[in-house]
Amino acid sequence: MPPTSRTVPLDRLESLLAAAFERAGLTATDAATGAEVLSTTDAWGVFTHGSKALRGYLARLLAGGLRPRGRPRISAEGPSWALVDGDSSLGMVTSVFAIDVAMEKARKTGMAYAGVHNSCHFGAAGYYATHAARQGLIALSMANDIPSVASPGSRGAITGSNPFAYAVPAGRHRPLMLDMSIATVAGGKVYAARERGEPIPPGWLIAADGTPTDDPALYPEHATLTPAAGHKGYGLGLMIEALAGALTGAAMTWQVRSWMAGDLSRPTGHGAAFVAIDAGTIHPDLPARVEALIDEVHAAPRADGVDRLYVPGEMEWQRYDRARRSGVELPPDVVHSLREAAALVGLDLGDYGLGDEEGRP
Repeated sequence: MPPTSRTVPLDRLESLLAAAFERAGLTATDAATGAEVLSTTDAWGVFTHGSKALRGYLARLLAGGLRPRGRPRISAEGPSWALVDGDSSLGMVTSVFAIDVAMEKARKTGMAYAGVHNSCHFGAAGYYATHAARQGLIALSMANDIPSVASPGSRGAITGSNPFAYAVPAGRHRPLMLDMSIATVAGGKVYAARERGEPIPPGWLIAADGTPTDDPALYPEHATLTPAAGHKGYGLGLMIEALAGALTGAAMTWQVRSWMAGDLSRPTGHGAAFVAIDAGTIHPDLPARVEALIDEVHAAPRADGVDRLYVPGEMEWQRYDRARRSGVELPPDVVHSLREAAALVGLDLGDYGLGDEEGRP
């Protein structure tokens, strides 16, 4: 029976994810970290980077390309910087370790950088930035990836979709947060459209000859993502490649392996970078000032028919609060992916309220 959308309590979803990671060999602590990142991302409504990715992570863990008991460590450091060797552990585990290192150093020096090498896909960049902002620090989060995004005028991919996020403490408001791909759209949204058999909007992809296409079935073998805002997204992509790849010693561009395809027994070599700024050291009034900034945006004149002006991250936090109250409504493609993931590790989804409509796991 084809899956339909299913609503599951947020804590039950997190328990499911943690159980799956443990069955793939992670420690209970590391499994909980991965589960929190993915379930939070689903609660934000960013389903392309939440539990839908579990299947790919489990497959690589089981094949050996990710090390279930890998331990991230500081490989080099100074007072306000560190390089972190991910030991090919789960990308979320390494990234939480790295942003925590950056935060600890920033509290001593005002601001700090932590660069990661020997890592893998790390999920939603926004999680790590908000992890810091919830503790009073401004943060930037970014990573490189195998090329999938064209440059203006190219026929094929030049950079990865290279995600970038920032988060800023905002007083009585939730942290100001932007999480974006440097592509016009994240590749996961193209995959989702392909799985649903839906066309995509113009401007998302170019075909192999460099002309626009609305056929998601061509991606990634015969089509390439376009850069957001043309040369602006392309420029940001190269900045991220410099900070997350060149500066960290990680693999770069075509040296990075796909985390979803190819030889799953080999490490992917992804890089990541995190910057933390201790706002209290520089300007103790920052949260109140950002709170006032958000209030100013909310009070600005609105166009006809517009009920509210939003700041970045506000919609995600509204979805998060709703998910905590009423559960996460997982789309059919996510439910299908979770069932495949559960099968990889022999997990009964019926125990988590995600068996099929006839009660089978």
